[in-house]
Amino acid sequence: MQTDIDPRSLIGRKAFDRNGNKIGTVDEVYLDDATGVPEWAAVRTGLFSRDAFVPLEPSKVVDDSLRVPYDRALIRDAPDFGVGRHLSPEQELQLYHHYGLDIASPDAASSDAASSESATSDRDFGRLAGDDPA
Repeated sequence: MQTDIDPRSLIGRKAFDRNGNKIGTVDEVYLDDATGVPEWAAVRTGLFSRDAFVPLEPSKVVDDSLRVPYDRALIRDAPDFGVGRHLSPEQELQLYHHYGLDIASPDAASSDAASSESATSDRDFGRLAGDDPA
């Protein structure tokens, strides 16, 4: 996602899937606790007033809307963790797996599964944009 945009400015934007189908409206933005980088958006789908989490990377802001490079069906089938709460590392891992995203950090040179699992478990995910760290 474009890193020069204030994550709070995403709230209220319309979100569209890769085919241009409307998914819904961005309700909340979640930041990585360690880096402060916007990582997830909760999009109100309108389907039973449910929020679906979508990854902000590789999504893009285009013409004042959020373009998510996944099909609407996949987005609506994303795990539902509710909104307004911190995402646990386990919940974020479920989301990464759901979208088929690689969670290994770019500087991780080792392909050893144990060290990869350890690196992942040390991360703290999912702080809401606008929330001050405790």
